[in-house]
Amino acid sequence: MELTPSAHHDTFARDHLPPADQWPRLLFDLPGLDYPERLNCGTELLDRTVERFGAERPAFRDGDGNVWTYGELSGRVNRIAHVLTSDLGVRPGNRVLLRGPTSPWLAACWLAVMKAGAVAVTVLAQQRAQELAVMCEMARCEHALCDVRTVDDLVKAEVPGLRITAFGGDAPDDLLTLAADAPDAYEAVQTAADDVALIAFTSGTTGRPKGCMHFHRDVLAVADTFSAHVLRPEPDDVFAGSPPLGFTFGLGGLVLFPLRAGASALLLEQAGPKQLLAAVAEHRVSVLFTAPTAYRVMLEEIDRHGGRADEVAASLGSLRRCVSAGENLPAATWDAWYARTGLKLINGIGATELLHIFISAADGDIRPGTTGRPVPGWQARVVDRSGTELPDGEEGLLAVRGPVGCRYLADPRQSEYVHGGWNVTGDTYVRDADGYFRYVARADDMIISAGFNIAGPQVEEALLAHPDVVEAAVVGHEDALRGQIVVAYAVVRDGVPRDAETAGALRAFVRARLVPYKSPRRIVFLDALPRTATGKLQRFRLRATPEDTP
Repeated sequence: MELTPSAHHDTFARDHLPPADQWPRLLFDLPGLDYPERLNCGTELLDRTVERFGAERPAFRDGDGNVWTYGELSGRVNRIAHVLTSDLGVRPGNRVLLRGPTSPWLAACWLAVMKAGAVAVTVLAQQRAQELAVMCEMARCEHALCDVRTVDDLVKAEVPGLRITAFGGDAPDDLLTLAADAPDAYEAVQTAADDVALIAFTSGTTGRPKGCMHFHRDVLAVADTFSAHVLRPEPDDVFAGSPPLGFTFGLGGLVLFPLRAGASALLLEQAGPKQLLAAVAEHRVSVLFTAPTAYRVMLEEIDRHGGRADEVAASLGSLRRCVSAGENLPAATWDAWYARTGLKLINGIGATELLHIFISAADGDIRPGTTGRPVPGWQARVVDRSGTELPDGEEGLLAVRGPVGCRYLADPRQSEYVHGGWNVTGDTYVRDADGYFRYVARADDMIISAGFNIAGPQVEEALLAHPDVVEAAVVGHEDALRGQIVVAYAVVRDGVPRDAETAGALRAFVRARLVPYKSPRRIVFLDALPRTATGKLQRFRLRATPEDTP
């Protein structure tokens, strides 16, 4: 696809896009995806929303009960944008690192970067100096807006030429101090729809992040496909969730989707399962975004406190939409959540490379145990390693395409992800005759033991059906006789012995549900599974863990 003239003065991002012949084919057939040539997503998400819904509606809320209206948010974003361009010298196309806990101010900084025509590189508050240094070097960040409480690690990263501006403190050069006297109107840069708006780094489940570049039109496209057609938010909705804004799951669920719909978002600095349960009740949250593990922990928390059906209904009665993504959603978790809450979890698969969810289902279209069907505007199929489409019922690699595609930042792995115009996600799937896609495993999580293919997530789902298992992860370990053996890592409920007897009982439980060769040869008990700051399971760390068992 021919790129249009850029508004960027600093052309680094566009200069480091993959070669055109390595792009996936992009689809814009769905009505509403025919974006104009000049497009600034910050303007669309904020100014156009104010025009449609008014300035007095709530936009952002925080855990302390503070509420920002759309008018207040607009003024604060515009004042920050003035500081960026006038005081800090940010030029269109410059990369601006954003760092801090999830908060209205961090979201306002992201919107200001969009309106200023710069490129947002939002990272996690939990990431440390070495990780930050790598990402800053890869994206050539020149500026950083950083919550004053998380400045230290960024300073320790010693990024050459990086100008760090803190916000939330009382120093005279604090971003918010500088913004206090700036004008509350700002004329946004007229970026091209295909100018790079953000660089999102993959969450590091394999230990090596990749920078994914997304355009201004991409930001709107994920809202105009998954959110508009599957989630279907309403202006009075209150969104909340666990993923941080440095994770595209969180950026979409907590900023893009609510703002596009004229709704509001509760932005919590601490958003673990316990905090989410309390927040739903206190703030009357109606749309929730989190991972399957969090839903399981919330169920355990409800049961631990002896929650009766009427009490659960009272505390969670405001919820009408619950989205699960980030890892596979077992049918057992779906069934348990529905049984306790009456709510049908909206399962979905997305990828940082594609910005958000592209296969999902809601309401009566849901089939527990499957991810769903392609979101309107997207296409999906199952292929073999040569890219040939496989018939329904056969396991293969998931290939998708739609209005957003993978564009790595100067990374040779682009040619591994894109084949024949399709994004090949690295997930093993099966499509059934009705077009529903069922997750099998990550392609690199398939265990081959004595010639048998064993999908780790299938064994995990069997383990999670046991009432004593809170979390489970299954990986393959090298074995001289079988090539690999199945090793399970389990977190069990408080009070359950972590001994050989329990391990034996769990193995027998799996054997009763799956063919015997899929049962774990070893079970290792852990206090918690290793996860990224975004909650994704790090199986590569388990593969390197000693296999000692009770």
